[in-house]
Amino acid sequence: MVRLSTRYLGLKLRNPLVAASSPLTGRTDTLERLADAGIGAVVLPSLFEEQIEREELATHDLSLVGHEISPEITGYFDPFTGLEIGATLYMRQLAHAKALLDVPVIASLNGFRPGGWTHHAVLMQDDGADAIELNAYFLATDPETSAADVEDRTVDMVAAVCSAVRVPVAVKIGPWFSSLPHLVRRIGAAGARGIVLFNRFYQPDIDLETLTVEPQLSLSHPSEARLALRWIAILRGRVAIDMAAAGGVDDVDDVIKMLLVGADVVTMASSLLRRGPEHVAMVLTGLEAWMREHDYQSIGELRGALSQRSSPDPAAFERANYVKVLTGYPGSYR
Repeated sequence: MVRLSTRYLGLKLRNPLVAASSPLTGRTDTLERLADAGIGAVVLPSLFEEQIEREELATHDLSLVGHEISPEITGYFDPFTGLEIGATLYMRQLAHAKALLDVPVIASLNGFRPGGWTHHAVLMQDDGADAIELNAYFLATDPETSAADVEDRTVDMVAAVCSAVRVPVAVKIGPWFSSLPHLVRRIGAAGARGIVLFNRFYQPDIDLETLTVEPQLSLSHPSEARLALRWIAILRGRVAIDMAAAGGVDDVDDVIKMLLVGADVVTMASSLLRRGPEHVAMVLTGLEAWMREHDYQSIGELRGALSQRSSPDPAAFERANYVKVLTGYPGSYR
């Protein structure tokens, strides 16, 4: 009998399929449908550092109203309320999700620097989060900021969150680092139990009619999954940290490939938004059938079978394959 159960961040999952942070994980009805379809775990939508700070400032300004008339008027405002207002709804939703589901619920915190906002990681823990996914995103636009500065800033933020909580922390990062293996190792040393590869950044566009800069949101394409596939294959066995694949995972074939190169779990968002939560059941059925056909009895047997260290052609994941791909393209000019 094929066993799909696995472990991620020290948590026991019934299978390696995780619903990534998206609008689907922020609603009760779709959370229930994901659970019914067999999802292994869910990551709630992110609570953003900017949201927290903006609401704290707004509450602070409110607490000063009337102060010039009578200092005693500020006594009507709880000085700690500002810390909680930005997260009150989120924590309520988190507690509700925990009560509703029988699978691990992972809270998501999106930030770009160490600071007092890490207090909210403790709130997430106290309201029942089984783990926290720290979504690290910092766009360096200052020429004086070096690559080392960006890496140090990321690691410092991870260390601040990990030192504040007892629950396991996974860190979701982008691919644009000079030495990704070195950074992942540092993130693990800072206390993180897992790494999510990769964060997907949304790029702005220009409206030629209004001449304004507009944000653009488009769902991921299956071709994007190759980036995570390559790096997970390279990192497997080289870093002592759990790895979650993210970005472009569309169907059962993508899930199998990610597990083969060494992913501990595989996250999905865009494909579930396109096809609905019930797509989870189809993927799990396909995964079980493929494993049975290829004589794999468990996810542990499957995981990492084609990582770089296990691959019969390790160079395929590195630069050695670069020239082969380019010169072998059938449409190249002759």
